[in-house]
Amino acid sequence: MADAVDAAFDHAADGASEVGHEAIAPGAAIPPFVAPRVTRLQLALFAAAGADPNSIHLDDAVAQANGLPRAIVHGMLTMAFLGRLLTRQYPLASVRSLEGRFVAMAFPGDTITCTGTVHGCSTKGGERVVELDLAARNQDGVTLLTGKACVAWP
Repeated sequence: MADAVDAAFDHAADGASEVGHEAIAPGAAIPPFVAPRVTRLQLALFAAAGADPNSIHLDDAVAQANGLPRAIVHGMLTMAFLGRLLTRQYPLASVRSLEGRFVAMAFPGDTITCTGTVHGCSTKGGERVVELDLAARNQDGVTLLTGKACVAWP
């Protein structure tokens, strides 16, 4: 397997490379993560755990008084779903970075699907890494969050 990984990195710039059955070439997708429908209970628990009790996440009337259509999902909960996408595919210890940009709001009742594609393979600090482009979308296909991650590859 190590030889296959070495070959994949040596040829990643040339197009498709595979390690076993898993493509690591630019454009290759990792399996998506579909989070269960976001519930109000989940938001209340996340607010408590994340020390973010802002009522715009919990109370429609407060959210509307602040110019929002209704209560919104914590952006960091959506970001946590991207983290789950990564850790379902790669060991947590191999995740070197995860960053995101919030694009649109999610609401209670949304089903959020997280996807990732290989952007490239490189060596950083003497370590081989896979760079990924990430996205989180709701059930209507609206992009909620875009991001990038860097994951060490053995």
